[in-house]
Amino acid sequence: MKRLILVLLLAALGWYGYGKYQDKLSAHRAAAAELKSPSSKKADQRVAPSTASFTCDGRTYCSQMTSCAEATFFLKNCPGTKMDGNNDGIPCEKQWCK
Repeated sequence: MKRLILVLLLAALGWYGYGKYQDKLSAHRAAAAELKSPSSKKADQRVAPSTASFTCDGRTYCSQMTSCAEATFFLKNCPGTKMDGNNDGIPCEKQWCK
């Protein structure tokens, strides 16, 4: 009985480790594909220096922004933002981007 539990435990541990390995491998492949893509390099070069300090960190609302430039960066680059109610491409029109 102890041997069966040990085998099951080792199998579960191996399965977990293999899943983690696959996650890291797929993330590595995605990063490598992004580096090889010439369009992604051009897009990175076109980012204005003032927006280079912004990063997608989960903020989605205008009340969480500190400027129009920040809100515009989040709207264009981060998924799930809720800052452009009329879908005209201009975020936070009542607070920041008047």
